[in-house]
Amino acid sequence: MLDGEQPTGRSLPHDIEIEQALLGALMINNDGADQVSFLLPEHFFDPVHERIYETITRRIAERRIASPITIKNSLANDLGLKELGGAQYLYNLTEAAIDIFGVKEYAQTIYDLALKRQLAEIGETVAKRALDITDDSNPLDQISNAEEQLFSLAESGRSEGGFQPFSKSIFEAINTANAAYQRDGGLAGISSGLRDLDSKLGGFRNSDLLILAGRPSMGKTALVTNLAYNIASAFEEGEDEQGHKIAISGGRVGFFSLEMSAEQLAGRILATEAEIDSYRIQRGELSEDEFRQLAEVAQQLERAPLYIDDTPAMPISTVAARARRLKRQHGLDLLIVDYLQLCRGSAKSGDNRVQEVSEITQGLKAIAKELNIPVIALSQLSRKVEERDDKRPQLSDLRESGSIEQDADAVMFVYREEYYVGRREPREGSPEHAAWKDEMEAVYGKAEVIIGKQRHGPIGNVELAFDSSFTRFGDLAKEDRHPQLE
Repeated sequence: MLDGEQPTGRSLPHDIEIEQALLGALMINNDGADQVSFLLPEHFFDPVHERIYETITRRIAERRIASPITIKNSLANDLGLKELGGAQYLYNLTEAAIDIFGVKEYAQTIYDLALKRQLAEIGETVAKRALDITDDSNPLDQISNAEEQLFSLAESGRSEGGFQPFSKSIFEAINTANAAYQRDGGLAGISSGLRDLDSKLGGFRNSDLLILAGRPSMGKTALVTNLAYNIASAFEEGEDEQGHKIAISGGRVGFFSLEMSAEQLAGRILATEAEIDSYRIQRGELSEDEFRQLAEVAQQLERAPLYIDDTPAMPISTVAARARRLKRQHGLDLLIVDYLQLCRGSAKSGDNRVQEVSEITQGLKAIAKELNIPVIALSQLSRKVEERDDKRPQLSDLRESGSIEQDADAVMFVYREEYYVGRREPREGSPEHAAWKDEMEAVYGKAEVIIGKQRHGPIGNVELAFDSSFTRFGDLAKEDRHPQLE
């Protein structure tokens, strides 16, 4: 695209007069720079204007005056400016200046036109790749790449990343700390709805990848389903200082259920919240009161911003593309993947399972950072756990543990001693049976979430209550409070 033209011969969107008017206004009154801080030099169409704006903003940032007199020496060797008349062109810009009160609107116009040019470039690239018969990349990967660029453009107005000042990072960290201070319980992230778990984790933080692992029948899907409903049902929307809509309580949840169907998952949540055995619901063995209760709970669930995708064996690139789409269309505050071993990597990983899982976990972490949301992914554990006397899982029990452990910000394990004790029941009436009953009573209705790794806080165990009748986790009864099953 030379001289501002596309291959079709059409000119790219731009407005030279607005650029001139804005530059002139800034040189007349440097205070206007505070109103256009969102505008970057590369948003200008004319390369000379880009360099003039960069010089103006640099001098103002250094608390020096930026006027035709003061910046002409900095641009004395600029060949493009010389062709336009050199210093005289700078003076001419001030004559074309707009009123200082209009600078923000003009800057917004320049910004919008820059976005349109970037959008045109993305479209051209997509079209070229699609028409290139020598490009053997997967069309679905091309679609995912295009969506990634479009999402990035929609979120920030720039299709590429870059360095940012440390001062900006400090400001964001202070905002996070302030948000935690303002919340009851001092949470830095989204509340799980379980007080003891929140106390240990500080809530689910944006850009974090959390792994929740466990052996079969430990209840990892049940736990993450409880968390999804707790968060979605607590959702309240508000606005930040810039007027953007945000979640002030709870959040909008995206749930990739790669093992269970959406209907099965919804049925499980319905049974849990209605406190009716799911098996009886499936068979229709309900009283009139129970059916009425089920209908009331269903109405409550309909209002919860919980979105389920049950497509099996989904490539990680598709997971990312659909998460971006969900955030763009409905908003997204938490993403859950059940479970990561059921995702697929790219064709490049081939038969190397360790490499494929590494690609999946890196992809999940990238989603968390790109969308600025917490991502919870469930994971299987190896059978080594069953070979030990102490069945409590540890980091080395993770399948392909190297990549999972490395990429995760937190690794948690679901463990229920009740399950293992129950399987060891001796023959009733035997001398061992009485001791077994005592042991069973001590662990009945209890579960543990073992935090094996956490970047932001301590590791350790969190005790929870577990109701096997409704597969529901809750806070364990303690001396200072009554039991609460969420």
